[in-house]
Amino acid sequence: MSGDSDLIKLYSQRILALAADIPHHGRLDAPQASLRKRAPLCGSTVTVDLDIADGRITRFAQDVKACALGQAAAALMGAAIIGRSRDEVACARDALRAMLTEGGTPPGAPFAGYEVLTPARDYRNRHASIMLSLDTTVEAMDAAAQAQSA
Repeated sequence: MSGDSDLIKLYSQRILALAADIPHHGRLDAPQASLRKRAPLCGSTVTVDLDIADGRITRFAQDVKACALGQAAAALMGAAIIGRSRDEVACARDALRAMLTEGGTPPGAPFAGYEVLTPARDYRNRHASIMLSLDTTVEAMDAAAQAQSA
């Protein structure tokens, strides 16, 4: 029964509160880039719509269909995403991946708060859902930059 209690601890009140209040939830009209990604293991999906100017996000929306952990990760990202460069988002993505898989430290400012997901390290089947919002945003930024240079 300890597996059940560990899973209950994983879904802390903080994670559930984040999951219930995702910033920039929804879709944009006529975004420069729109990208949908799916985590194959769990079926979570995130669709990101965004605009960039001078290499920074100016408009952003995300449609998140994921477990509470994926939703919490999307909420943390959404709270800090406006005005961020691709390098900042990629750095947060890489730090989060290292936190989950290598025991690394959580992403720092402006993407603070991911330490709440530290207990998910032991649940590898949840990692793709947690990574989905940052992964999708980096790829959408790349698509928007390509569209601007075309």
